[in-house]
Amino acid sequence: MAPGDKWIDLLDPTLEELERHLPASVHERALERLTAPAEHDDEPRPKLESQGDYVFGVFLIPVVVRDEDVVYYQEVDLVMTRDRVVTIHKTPEGRSPYDPCEAIASCRESDGAGMIVYHLFDDIAEKYLDLIDDLNDEIDELEENVETWPSERVRARLSALRHDILHIRRTLGPTRDAVREIVDDRIEFAGGEVFTRDVELSMGAAYDKFLRATDGLDLSRDLVAGARDYHQAKIANDQNEVMKRLAVLATVFLPLSFLTGFFGQNFDYLVNDIEVPAWTFWVLGVALELGAAAALFALIRARRWL
Repeated sequence: MAPGDKWIDLLDPTLEELERHLPASVHERALERLTAPAEHDDEPRPKLESQGDYVFGVFLIPVVVRDEDVVYYQEVDLVMTRDRVVTIHKTPEGRSPYDPCEAIASCRESDGAGMIVYHLFDDIAEKYLDLIDDLNDEIDELEENVETWPSERVRARLSALRHDILHIRRTLGPTRDAVREIVDDRIEFAGGEVFTRDVELSMGAAYDKFLRATDGLDLSRDLVAGARDYHQAKIANDQNEVMKRLAVLATVFLPLSFLTGFFGQNFDYLVNDIEVPAWTFWVLGVALELGAAAALFALIRARRWL
C-alpha cells in the first residue's frame, strides 16, 4: 500500500476483492477486463479512458528473458478516482508479475491520485528503457554468432526478434499516447480537475522516456535488419566460394577430358610401322594428363583463385 490509503495494489484479485476496493460505478466490462486471466490469445490494447467519475487503464510491460530468448508480458490495470488509485497486476503463467515496489517507494504522503499515477507511468517507462537495453544485448549476441551458428538457428532467431519488436511496438505506442493525453489535458474527470499542472509537467518527463524508448525500438529494428543483411551476405559469400571451387575443378578436369578422349582413339593405323610397345601411349597419355592438371593447379594457386 502506498501513502496512506491512496494507492491500493492488488495481485490477482477475486471479484469480491475488486468490488470491495473499487467504486460502485465501475462498468461491468471493466470488471471483466480486471478479472480476466493474464494468459490469453488476444492481448489487450493498452489504453487510458475517462469514465466520468473514474479513469480506467490497461497496460502491458514486456520483459526479456535472455536465458530463454523469449519475451513475455506483465499486465497492470488501473482504476483511479479523485482520492484513490487501485492497481491490479496479474501473474503470467510460469512467470513473475509486475512489481510496483519502486513506484510505491517514489511516492510521498502528500501526493494525490494524479501524482501517484505519474509515478506508476514513470516506472513503466523505466521498464521499457530497460527492455530496449536487453533487446539490444540479444541482437548483439546474434550478430556475434552469425558466423558460428547454423543458418537455421540464425533465421529462427531473426524471425523471433522481428516478431518481438513488432509486438512491443503495439504495446509501446498506445502506452505513450495515453501519457500524451494527460500531458495535453485531454482526460476529463467529473467533479473537477485531478491531473493538476504539476502532474502534467511531471508526465512530460515520463512521456520523454517513452519517446526515448520508441527511438530505441526503431534502432533495434534497424539492428535486426542489419543482422539479417549480414546473414544473407554470408550465405551469398558461402555460395560463391562453393561455385568458385566447382569452377576450379571443372577447369582442372577440362584438359584431362580432352586428353582422355584423344588417347582413347584407335592408334593402330599410326603404330603399325613403329616398333614401340603399346603401353607407351598409355604412359604418355597419363603423363600428359597429370602434367596438365598440375600446371593448371599451380596457375590457379598463383593467381589466388583457390
